[in-house]
Amino acid sequence: MGGVGGALNEDLAQLLAVFFAAGKPLTPAELARGLEAGEEETLRKVRELGRQLEDGTLGVALEEVAGGWRLIVHPRHVDRVQAVLRPRPPRLSPAALEVLAIVAYHQPITRPEIEAMRGKNSDAVLEGLLERELVEVVGVKEVVGRPRLYGTTARFLELFGLTSLDELPPLEEGPALLLRD
Repeated sequence: MGGVGGALNEDLAQLLAVFFAAGKPLTPAELARGLEAGEEETLRKVRELGRQLEDGTLGVALEEVAGGWRLIVHPRHVDRVQAVLRPRPPRLSPAALEVLAIVAYHQPITRPEIEAMRGKNSDAVLEGLLERELVEVVGVKEVVGRPRLYGTTARFLELFGLTSLDELPPLEEGPALLLRD
């Protein structure tokens, strides 16, 4: 029913509006609560909306990322959007990418453990990653001093287009992949 000349039914139009307004990935539970529907019914509607957006006629698509879905520019229209908006992805320094890769592959991990792997102080870099909400404190290690344990966030998954940490490339490829520009 979607596509050229087609129209979304009211339920799918409302779902599209929710994704548009959210500006972030929404989980099935969040959608179900807001739409006052069961999760299974909500998932069925999300999948149907995704199918109707596949051809790019409306200029957008649904992407599954970070345990939910978000609205993105349809790949067919990326070049035109970039020509108009010239979006700039957030830049991370090589040091920030190095620490982020260490955290991603070894979480939960303490700052001293990160510094032992890097061979240098990581306070400022870790603080920057915390401010950007790419890493977070996930607990404390039950040893003397009870150092904080760090892990990656849903924002990390979103930024790198991952649905879960299971999608990280194998460790021998990982850090090099994360460090590429």
